[in-house]
Amino acid sequence: MKIIEQKLDNYLILKIQGELDASSSITLDNALERAIQSNTENILVDCAELAYISSPGIGVFTSHLDECMTRDIAIVLFNTIPSVRKVFSILGLDAIIPIVSSEKEAKSIADGKTHSNTMS
Repeated sequence: MKIIEQKLDNYLILKIQGELDASSSITLDNALERAIQSNTENILVDCAELAYISSPGIGVFTSHLDECMTRDIAIVLFNTIPSVRKVFSILGLDAIIPIVSSEKEAKSIADGKTHSNTMS
């Protein structure tokens, strides 16, 4: 797995490429931790090239939710493939972590302009 980090205005975009499993989840954990500690306002996760996610991968996202909420940092996933989105949906996490179809929608949610967390 590879993560490409791109800072754009008040957004940090994390583009995940490959499979997010037990062996690669530490990479995402470190990227999220750095973003949170640097007081990034909005973390947008581009999942277009995320081919697979396992329980430890899901755990990385859930382990940072409280701190993101405490620091008022938005975390939004976008461009998820159906199989990855289904994992979040089955676990009910799509009700907690917004998942949308485009970067534009992700930015809109992060900016508080809309509260939708459904694919368009």
